[in-house]
Amino acid sequence: MPDTQLTVTFSGGDADDARTVVRVLEGTFGDADQRPSAERATVRVATFTGEKPAAAAGAADAGPLSAPVTVTVQGTPEAVRRASDTLTRSFTARDEGAVSGDQEQERQLLLEP
Repeated sequence: MPDTQLTVTFSGGDADDARTVVRVLEGTFGDADQRPSAERATVRVATFTGEKPAAAAGAADAGPLSAPVTVTVQGTPEAVRRASDTLTRSFTARDEGAVSGDQEQERQLLLEP
């Protein structure tokens, strides 16, 4: 299967909240290539370019969020669908909308504590 390309941006919450969301996505996509780390940043970013084999995939325990977090996932339609499905299974989530391009898609979710 070709590599998955997914960019995830976070606003709201804190760095620990962003890391919690990344751990959940790593259960589906494997290790993140870039992880959110800036403690004082208002927007954090994580990227995934590999794909975890389907037999090993699974959502990690989400743990609680300290505050609402807006998550935007951008990438191939399949990667965005899988990320959205993973996040809505792991958190209380509200779909804030989607935009489709020629070969990319973007979806925004609000994850609530």
